[in-house]
Amino acid sequence: MKIKILLADDEEDFIKTLAQRLELRDLSITTVFSGESAIAMAEKIDFDVIILDVAMPEISGIDALQEIKKFKPLTPIIMLTGEATVQNAIKGMKLGAFDFLMKPADTELLVEKITQAYALKQEHDERIRQAEIDNILKTRGW
Repeated sequence: MKIKILLADDEEDFIKTLAQRLELRDLSITTVFSGESAIAMAEKIDFDVIILDVAMPEISGIDALQEIKKFKPLTPIIMLTGEATVQNAIKGMKLGAFDFLMKPADTELLVEKITQAYALKQEHDERIRQAEIDNILKTRGW
């Protein structure tokens, strides 16, 4: 099964190129071009990893991160920025970003971060499933 990625960036040429590179590495990519669209898409679909550009008009990647974390707190989000500032990196990490990479991100490094984020999500999902099983067994007296 392919890792499902949501990729949000307002730079269409950049996002199309990056999506192609990631698809060549057997990842399933959905692209959107705004923070609003990222939030809406994340509400509809359970992505394994979300990648957000920090600097998008209207709703920034940082604001989108904050909104998405309200309803998908365990979905890892990787932030990309062409204008990295220490303040943005710190704010993103405080808000729950999995990692923060400079644009243009090295594709192999990004794939490595995606793989790490996916492994973490799988671990969280497994813990939740096990807790649910344990709870069912307790309530049934087994």
